[in-house]
Amino acid sequence: MEPLKHATKHKRSLAAVITTGIVSILAAAFPASADPAASPPRQATVEQRGESVMPFDMNRTMHMFTPTTSGGVESVVSNDGDPHQIALIRAHLRKEARAFAHGDFSDPASIHGNDMPGLALLRAGARRITVSYVNAANGASIIYKTPDPTLIAAIHHWFAAQVSDHGAHAMMMNH
Repeated sequence: MEPLKHATKHKRSLAAVITTGIVSILAAAFPASADPAASPPRQATVEQRGESVMPFDMNRTMHMFTPTTSGGVESVVSNDGDPHQIALIRAHLRKEARAFAHGDFSDPASIHGNDMPGLALLRAGARRITVSYVNAANGASIIYKTPDPTLIAAIHHWFAAQVSDHGAHAMMMNH
C-alpha cells in the first residue's frame, strides 16, 4: 500500500506543478499590467457609460483590482469615507456579485463593450468560478476563485482592461 500512496501523492504534486506552469504561461501571454491606458476619449466614454450603471460617484471612489493565484479581488472604496457613498458601493457590488455568479456580465459589457478582454471566457465559465461578496472598510469587494488556469488568466485580463478603461478611478494592486 505504501508505494500506491506515494504514487498518488506524486501525481497530485505533478498536477500542481503543471497547473502552476500553465498559469505562469497564461500570465505571460496575458500579463495584467501589459494593457496600456486607454485613450482619454475612451476613458471619458467609459466614465459616461458607468454613470448609468454604477450609482456611486466615480470621482469620490477608487476601484482596486488584485489578481490572485486562484482568481482575484475587485474592491471599490469611498475616498472620503462618506457613509452614503459606502452604502451605494455595497449595494452595487452585492448586486453585481449575484449577477456574476450566474454568468451575467451585462453591466460591465454595457460600460466597456461586449468585446472586453476576458469577458467571453468569464461568461462561458461562470459555473466554474466561485463569486462572493464581502463588506470592506469604506466599501466592498467581490472575490473570484476558480481552479481553472484559463479562467484565472481571463479574470486577470479582465481586471487589466478595467484598470485601463477607468484610468485615474482604478488601480491594479499586488497580491
